[in-house]
Amino acid sequence: MREFSLQFKIWHWLNVLAVSGLLGTFFLRKTFLSYKDNMLIIMEKLQGFSIEISAEQAKIVAKAIRAPMWEWHILFGYLFAALLLWRIVMILKDGFGFEENPNTHMKWIYRSYKVIYLIFIFMAISGLVLSFYKDLGIAKESAHFIKENHELLAWVIVWFVPLHITGVLKANASDQKGLISKILS
Repeated sequence: MREFSLQFKIWHWLNVLAVSGLLGTFFLRKTFLSYKDNMLIIMEKLQGFSIEISAEQAKIVAKAIRAPMWEWHILFGYLFAALLLWRIVMILKDGFGFEENPNTHMKWIYRSYKVIYLIFIFMAISGLVLSFYKDLGIAKESAHFIKENHELLAWVIVWFVPLHITGVLKANASDQKGLISKILS
């Protein structure tokens, strides 16, 4: 079974923190802090006080409420991008770290990790572009297109995380006993 270097373990757990923060803020933005839902609530509640505001004004307030949370998303994104760069350096120096395994199942898993790394690279680059699109001279319409694809691929990561955890638990319970303790210790 594969041994994990201290560098990989540190990278892995910092990456867990970054991805958890990114997904947490992503879900908050899509649910409880959705400006579309909250602007309607704001308008309705203010109407109860006989205060009328436009949908545009309510939208501004709703976006202002979620702005501090979204700043956290951006900070986690910077951490994620830095960690991805660190991981690429580790891969270039030491290889992917996957042992050669003739097992077809394991080859499929290793290939899927390579695909997820490509998605991670896209997410990091597109996130940075979205963060700095004005400074980069990118048109708002182009930034919107990038944002749509960034959000679409975020759902791949949403699916990947529980599949990864399930796979690790399954491997730990079967042919790779001790896998979890090796990444934790």
